[in-house]
Amino acid sequence: MIAKQVARIIAEYVVFLELTDEEELNLDTAVEASEVLGAQLEALDKGFLRELVDAFAVIAAEYSGDAHEVVRNIAYGFYLEEALAADDPVRLAELEALRDARD
Repeated sequence: MIAKQVARIIAEYVVFLELTDEEELNLDTAVEASEVLGAQLEALDKGFLRELVDAFAVIAAEYSGDAHEVVRNIAYGFYLEEALAADDPVRLAELEALRDARD
């Protein structure tokens, strides 16, 4: 349950960074904030990070429009599955292939 609550906080932050107009939020500031957030997410305990990644998929249904897509893609955008698979070269290769196919 805590993972869903934390995921909602992170989602609101990411939606703000991604969808706020450039006239209201400096693009360089948004990029820097995203990079800091990404580093903090990757540093989380792997068990909790797994719960968090799974929670993003669940809470995405609470959003609509562009915000829905932003939340649904948090794990992808921050390479969180790759962070979880850091010690598994086979899984990393699978994720790279999936990323190549998607892009």
